[in-house]
Amino acid sequence: MKKILFSILALTAMFAEAQTTTDAVRYSSSSLHGTARFKGMSGAFGALGGDLSAMDINPAGSAVFLRSSSSISLDFRNSETTTGYFNTFTHSDDSNVGVGQAGAVFVFNNWDTGSDWKKFTLGFNYSTVQDYESEFTALGTSQKSIDQYFLAHANGIPLDLLIPYEDETVADLYSYLGRTEGFGAQQAFLGYETYLLEAENPNDLENTSYFSNIAGGNFDQEYHYTATGLNGKFAFNLATQYQNNIYLGLSLNAHFLNYEKVTSLFETNGNPGSQINEVYFEDRLKTSGSGFSFQLGGIALLSPNVRLGLAYESPTWYTISEEGSQYIDTYSNEFGVAVVDPQVINVYPDYKLQIPGKYSGSLAYLFGSRGLISFDYSYRDYSNMKYKPTSDPTFSYQNNLMAKELTGASTFRVGGEYRLAALSLRAGYRYEQSPYQDGSTIGDLNGYSLGAGYDFGGLRLDFAYDWAEADSSPQLYQTGLTNRANIDQQWNNFTLTLSFGI
Repeated sequence: MKKILFSILALTAMFAEAQTTTDAVRYSSSSLHGTARFKGMSGAFGALGGDLSAMDINPAGSAVFLRSSSSISLDFRNSETTTGYFNTFTHSDDSNVGVGQAGAVFVFNNWDTGSDWKKFTLGFNYSTVQDYESEFTALGTSQKSIDQYFLAHANGIPLDLLIPYEDETVADLYSYLGRTEGFGAQQAFLGYETYLLEAENPNDLENTSYFSNIAGGNFDQEYHYTATGLNGKFAFNLATQYQNNIYLGLSLNAHFLNYEKVTSLFETNGNPGSQINEVYFEDRLKTSGSGFSFQLGGIALLSPNVRLGLAYESPTWYTISEEGSQYIDTYSNEFGVAVVDPQVINVYPDYKLQIPGKYSGSLAYLFGSRGLISFDYSYRDYSNMKYKPTSDPTFSYQNNLMAKELTGASTFRVGGEYRLAALSLRAGYRYEQSPYQDGSTIGDLNGYSLGAGYDFGGLRLDFAYDWAEADSSPQLYQTGLTNRANIDQQWNNFTLTLSFGI
């Protein structure tokens, strides 16, 4: 009987492409965003405070402010990407401008000279956590075809599910499969309807085995990836100064993310025996989410020149919504052009993602009023990443996979500042370890920064430039066509911050 839910595995397949290790790492990653002073020192501010972006590292930092202050930062970002795919290299550039930070802190001094609590601060800050603007093209000749993607999804699915009724449109069946049988059945239908796949027993509606109409050989492939969106955070901060050498703080953070990606693959072949010679496959995914986390931190003045900072950031608990759409066409001398354009939006059930917490330690040395040097260290164990509910078989499988593929990662930051009257000069370096066990799916990141600022009295203008580089080797698809592109990406960022007393 057609269209009865044939297996719990079909329901599992519905989420196979939407919730992966790659997505979890993407939504947990962060980059260097904030004020120009913060970025000019590569974010090494955990023991310093006195900067609105320092709250992102250590919430006690707002209590270091001597007076109420506010700032807004404008970012100009440029990324340069070189992609290698089977010894063919392509280059792409992407640029965008946006507000990377905006916030204010209000200082309330305690005029009771007998109290150990010297002041309280109330702060609010918006910051960009990660910018998802990116694109690359992988161009080369592979010995593996996109047919493997559709075969991997099709085998095990009854033929009866892939044949429309006489009064049923392609869009109707595609939509039905998404609602009842899952993502994998939809992919099988796309491949079967465009003649990429044939049933081993075409007269048997219970057939579950398929073969490809594409013969083995060489395949010229052109894969495009384009993404937009960002991950942002709104922090509400409370902090206090105890006696003359202890600062304590708490931040409550509201997170949001928006991410859209479009991937497309155009493949051609002239292999003898191939009934399909061209394939174009396009996949779109739109993601939105909201989350919550909190931070606790403290700064201790060990001496007039030495400061120690410790901070803890809780896990971030996200609720995420996703929707997607697909298009495919094929061409062959025998079948001509076959197109499946359902124009159907697949709306997937909301799911939860828990990002692991982070621990940070910082040490700073001040050379009187002339300058300082600061060092920050933080650690996050990405192998503890979890999709929820963990009792769901799909999520349990993916969580076990992430526990094997991911690992704990450290971040090191060092920065310095030198003052010449009202002029400040800054520099910094950062190193971020890969969250992957293999160290290559996403490689380690190295970054450098320079900055300068001028204090006009009640107003300060700061500028920073930071550069970073990292390699990665993402799979084109999670199953079937699992070829990897080798990507070298460099980021050039310019930040201008205006700060003034309130």
